[in-house]
This record gives sequence, C-alpha cells and structure tokens, in this order.
Amino acid sequence: MLNAIEFVIQTLIEDGKMTHADAEKLRAYVTEHEIPFDEAMMRLNLASARDVAIAKSVICEYPFLELDHFDVDIRNSRRLSKAIAERLRVFPLMVIGDIATVAMEDPLDLQAIDELRQVLRKQIDPVVVDALKLRSLIVRAYTLDSGGGHEAAVIGDDLEVSNDQEPIVAAVNQILYSAAEFGASDIHLNPDEKQLHLRYRIDGVLQTNRGPDKSMHDSMIQRLKVMSNLDVTQTRRPQDGKFRFKHKGAAIDVRLSLLPTIHGENAVMRLLSSASTIGEVSDLGMPADVTRSFGEMITKPHGIILVTGPTGSGKTTTLYTALNHINKPERNIMTIEDPVEIRLPLIRQVQAVPEIGLTFASALRSMLRQDPDVILVGEIRDEETAKIAVQAALTGHLVFSTLHTNDSIGAVPRLLEFGVPAFAINNALLGVIAQRLVRKVCEHCTTPDNPDPDLLRSFGIDPASGASFVRAEGCPKCMSMGYKGRLGVYELFRMTSRIKKLIEESANSGAIADAARLDGMRSMLMNGIEKAMLGLTTLEELKKLHATVDDILTETDPSHDLKMSA
Repeated sequence: MLNAIEFVIQTLIEDGKMTHADAEKLRAYVTEHEIPFDEAMMRLNLASARDVAIAKSVICEYPFLELDHFDVDIRNSRRLSKAIAERLRVFPLMVIGDIATVAMEDPLDLQAIDELRQVLRKQIDPVVVDALKLRSLIVRAYTLDSGGGHEAAVIGDDLEVSNDQEPIVAAVNQILYSAAEFGASDIHLNPDEKQLHLRYRIDGVLQTNRGPDKSMHDSMIQRLKVMSNLDVTQTRRPQDGKFRFKHKGAAIDVRLSLLPTIHGENAVMRLLSSASTIGEVSDLGMPADVTRSFGEMITKPHGIILVTGPTGSGKTTTLYTALNHINKPERNIMTIEDPVEIRLPLIRQVQAVPEIGLTFASALRSMLRQDPDVILVGEIRDEETAKIAVQAALTGHLVFSTLHTNDSIGAVPRLLEFGVPAFAINNALLGVIAQRLVRKVCEHCTTPDNPDPDLLRSFGIDPASGASFVRAEGCPKCMSMGYKGRLGVYELFRMTSRIKKLIEESANSGAIADAARLDGMRSMLMNGIEKAMLGLTTLEELKKLHATVDDILTETDPSHDLKMSA
C-alpha cells in the first residue's frame, strides 16, 4: 500500500498539484501522527480531495465520478450497513443485474473490494470520488433514509409513510438536511414550466443547487403540508405553517410559506435558530466600547432600547442575546412577536395574531397588567404601539423593540413622527443600536489583497496609509464563494445631555448626528472598515451598507482614524 501511496504522491507532483516540499511534509505527518494517507491530506490541505481522487483514478484505471453530477438514490444505504460504509468509506450508487457500482474513497484497497463483494453478493465496479463529498453522502444517506430503519430527519406526528411515498420523504428530508449542513437561512422551491428550481439562501445570498425532478413537485408540496398540518386539498390560496426537524440531535424550527403560481405552489422555508445558538453580548462582534455601553444599557431597571436595521440584519439575534443575558428567575420577561422565532426558557412569549385583534399594541396593553419587569415588542409599526411602549418605559419597565430606519439616529425623527413627545423620548430612550450583516472572508482560502487606490479613497482611506486587506480565492469549503459566515457591523447612538438638549429644541437630524459624533459615536461604515482591515471582510462587501459611502464621508472624515489604526 505504501507503494500505491507513493504513486499517488508522484502523480500529484507531476500534475502540478503538489510540490516536493509538500510531499516531504505529508510523509513526515503520516509517520508522526500514525494516520492514513487520506486523513493526512485532508488535515494538511496540500491538495484538494478532488485532485487526490483523480490521481487515484489514473493509477488504478477506475473512472472518476463527480457526485454532484450524479443522481444518488440514498435508499441504497439499505444494501450496506452504516458501520461498513463508514469503515470502508464506500457507498453503493446503483445495482444492475450482478454488478454493483460503488463509490470509493480508496479504490486501491483490494481488501475492501473483496469485503464488498461478499456483503453485497455482487461483482464490484468501483468508481473513484471526492473523499469529502463521499463522506457527506454517507452521513446524509444514513440519516435521511426513513424507510430503512435509520433515524428519520423529520420530527412530527406523521412519520409513517407507505412504500410509494418513500422517495418523496427522502427527497424532502435530503433538502432539509442539506440546508442545515450549509447553514442556510431559507430554502426556496420554485416551480417553472419545465423545471423545479432549488435554492438556498446562504450568508444572505441565494445559491442554486441541483433540485429534484419537476415530476416530484406536487408530491413534495403535499408532504410539506402534512408536516405543517396544512390543508392538503387547498392549492389555490396561500398557506403558512410550521414544523420541526432534527439535525445532528438539534431541533430546527421551520416556517413554511406556500404561494400558488401559474406553474404550481411556490414554497419558501425559513430555518429558525434554536435557543442554544444564542450566546453572550460579547459574542455579537460589537466594538469594545459598544459592547460595554450596550451591556450597561440592558441592565438598567427601566427605559427603552431600540435596534434598527432592515429585514435580515440580525436584529432578532441582538435582542434575544440581550434577553438571554438578563434572563433570571427573579425577572418577569414577556415578549410579543410576529412570529416567535426562537423559544427562550422562563420567558413568556406571545405570538401576534392581527386577524383576531391580537396586535402589538393590544398585547402590550394586556402585558402591562401581567406585572412584567422586561418587555420585548417585536416591532414598533404605528403610533399606538410607539406611545404605549414609551409610556411603559416611563413607568418603570425595561422595553426592547425594533424600528425600520436607515441608521440609529433616524430612530428619533421616527418616534416624533409617531407622535411621541420630545420630553418622553428624552426621559425614556436609553439608546439605539443600528446594524447590518456582511459576509466573512473564508478563512480557508484567504489571501492578501491590494484594493484599487480609487476604491480606497472612496472609503476615505489614504492608499499610502499602509492599511492591509484580504480577499478569498474561493474553495470547496465556501462553495467557491470566497465568503463563509457573516458578522455584524454596528453603531450605537447614546442619549447624552447634549443630544437631549437638541431634541428638546427640535433640532434636525443633521445637528443631532453632529452631536452624536462629538460624543464619540462611530458609524457602521467605520466599524465595517475596521473589520476589513482586520481581515474579517472586504471593502467590496461593505458597499452593501445602507448609506452610500459618499453620504457617510460627508458627515465625517475617517481617514485620520484609519491611518492611526493602520
């Protein structure tokens, strides 16, 4: 086997996929850690799993197969036990007559082929595949195949299915499992005239994946309706439901929305985080001074704290993190939300139902009779809710809520528009957090970057300042996107005596913004640039912030601070 490994190494070197120095490093690592060759290759990342598989294919003269381009029937997991599949790193792709086509990580392992021949009682036709993709397939197959005695991915009241339904159940389960593996926030199943499109929203961006055949669409929608307790006979009007499934032992709540279109029912599923994903305030990634000030605000006995930003900017996570921090048995915490996205222990959470009159305003009035210490109002949408929330803050309650404004300072004129008097804002408002989410550079393929000087100047950065930046090439771990995960950029508007005086004098937003900067407020853009200089994101990604760069730069000149931090 050692000779076979050396052949693989030599092939990789000849193909320009590995250097001689890398080969020596690999050999030393295998010897030192006493691990298999493939495991060492993955840990050291000296060559891609795909390149290694192709090299093996050349040596053993078995074909290389791209699993992404092959429709795998995960029910084939029933032909082979999970223990054997994981031990031999194999998976049966198809069986035709007396021949079983088997995906293998190591086709040079003749003992594995002999064992497969005995277990499957078939002649073995090996194909070489990407090791990482094969391992993912094995996990998926033995988790999702509910018909073969394995643990089903979906939790619910209706898991018993007939044999003719099993392919549909497997297809739905596989879509859900993949979404959880990818860290997707949404799943889109979009029927077209001839095709069913499957897309996942990952790190805020919709990405297309190979979807099921269009012929499966109606049955899959029916399956989703059963899981969500919806009317399976209704196809002409929108329906909303929810269900839960398990991924690696953790329950994930899903909100399902169905909308009839000319080509069939369009399905969008929102995957909601669990309470276990809520960390500490320090985990949010706020600047140190913002973390400190925000931490002080949320421990105040009364007042109102607002979080602003568009949909999908992480407001809910920030609010739940704050509630989680102050959640103690001696505090009565209540929320009114639409919808309730994360279930928190000890906290009484109410789902708004406007159709029956249970609005934010009406629920808030009722809550005030429940002796609360802390109240979270999902969103201040109207004058009535705004006035009740502020009044609650003035009468000894700590109130959290959100507003849809472009920045933190915009919360003041919005409250004034809702008819909240200036004196009430001054006495009730503790502060406003504004935030956005930007994508993080993939740490596995990051490389130094030299942004165009004009781009640097557009951000107020002197090209000669020595500031360093990074970008990412794109790799399998980030699905060739160059980004993996997201981080927040923040600004905190605090109520100071200078600002209160301006609000009392009915000053405009520009004057209030100037005063906030004099009192130490730094914009979201500044926070984003600092994170780009730390190699966490890119200037290109920062272009997506709500305000144009020019608008923000007219308010303040950040170049001095940037030169200092560089």
